[in-house]
Amino acid sequence: MSQTGSITQAAAGPAGSASGRAQEALRLRRLATFLSGLALFILILTLQPFAPPPDPSQIGAPSSGNIVNQIGYLVLGGLYLAAMLRLKPRPVLARLGLGTWLTVFAIAALSTVQALDQAAALRGLLLGAIAMILVAGVLVLPEDEPGFALAAANACLAVLAIVYGVLLVAPHLAVHSAEGVEGVHAGDWRGHLSHKNFAAPVFSMMAMIGIYCWRSGLRWRGALIVTLCVVFVLNSGSKTTLGFLPMAIGLVVLGRFSGRPGLAVALHILLVAVIACLTVGTVMSPQLYRLGAALISDPTYTGRDEIWKFALARIAEKPWLGYGYASFWQTPVVTGLEENFEASWDVRGIGSGHNSYLDAMLMFGVPGAVVMIWLLLIRPLGSYLAAARTPDRARLADLFVMIVIFMTYIGMLEAFLLNRSDPLWTLFATAVMGLELLRRMRVRTG
Repeated sequence: MSQTGSITQAAAGPAGSASGRAQEALRLRRLATFLSGLALFILILTLQPFAPPPDPSQIGAPSSGNIVNQIGYLVLGGLYLAAMLRLKPRPVLARLGLGTWLTVFAIAALSTVQALDQAAALRGLLLGAIAMILVAGVLVLPEDEPGFALAAANACLAVLAIVYGVLLVAPHLAVHSAEGVEGVHAGDWRGHLSHKNFAAPVFSMMAMIGIYCWRSGLRWRGALIVTLCVVFVLNSGSKTTLGFLPMAIGLVVLGRFSGRPGLAVALHILLVAVIACLTVGTVMSPQLYRLGAALISDPTYTGRDEIWKFALARIAEKPWLGYGYASFWQTPVVTGLEENFEASWDVRGIGSGHNSYLDAMLMFGVPGAVVMIWLLLIRPLGSYLAAARTPDRARLADLFVMIVIFMTYIGMLEAFLLNRSDPLWTLFATAVMGLELLRRMRVRTG
């Protein structure tokens, strides 16, 4: 997604020299598009696709980290950093919104002082920082918007080909089984990820990319991506994703067709307040619980209310500094507790608080979480408003804000913020960084 001014024109010269320069420029253009698509493909598929769900017996056990991710992302980070420095002008790289990301990761790094295992927390944070290099590569390496659209389409189609291939030839690797803790989800598609509640949002974001590709002129590729992704989400059995996906798309479509992107943002903010009241709000207010019970068949969200109550109580114990990055769930702070037989969930065995905002407060304290939420979820809406009114930026702005809106809702029921190289986080981060780029720069459309 190269911006105006990022590519200098070749000086006039002999026909042979001009032809050579043109061929070299075409080669670099194709290389940049390929690398962008490859980075998106890796971020979505991960370096360990179709891994089995976590073993409950290993929860809380000491770990030196995942060596495949550590080495793999270190190599990829170096490769993509070198590619961006070689292929992109420095002014383009300077407009990635580095101040935002330095603030986000600085808050997380400072929080590791509170961590029980500081080395493990720092390893996870370093992995997340390296993954952000690939996120940047997805956005800035293509020479223009058609190159970005082509890279995104090819990446999504490659992931879909692999996942659907596995569903056909080895479905046990991509479908929840009837054994163990997965039994309640038996038959639900989880694709290449460990759980349907992670897979469904990822495929929803790919569906949004498909809509963007269709709007960008890649009609059959876009339509195929949307169709296959929607079929996957329907078979995942993720009811919350099925509800939030059309809401996010509908808001952006309404803003686009009405010519009032501010209307979409205003309605989104209203919906955030409503969803917050009907989720975490139900454990804080009896009146909201009664309202939720009247509107929703399961106001506990399959027992998540017990987790939220537990999380809120622990936030109150350390509201200013929190417990440190990735240093609460599945650590002795929780696993060392006695089992609460009256609760719907045994919090000692869960991997997150099933709410991104509560988990941010647990990790970074309330002040740190507020800054994170502002930078990652609220400020991008302003960037969208700044970019959406310009025709050359409208399609990309719609795609990125659609992802931000959707993941804001998903964050009410799942935790993903700064979650290392998890595709939920990296795709969301791509949208946030993309909106910042669009606010600062114009886009070449061909």
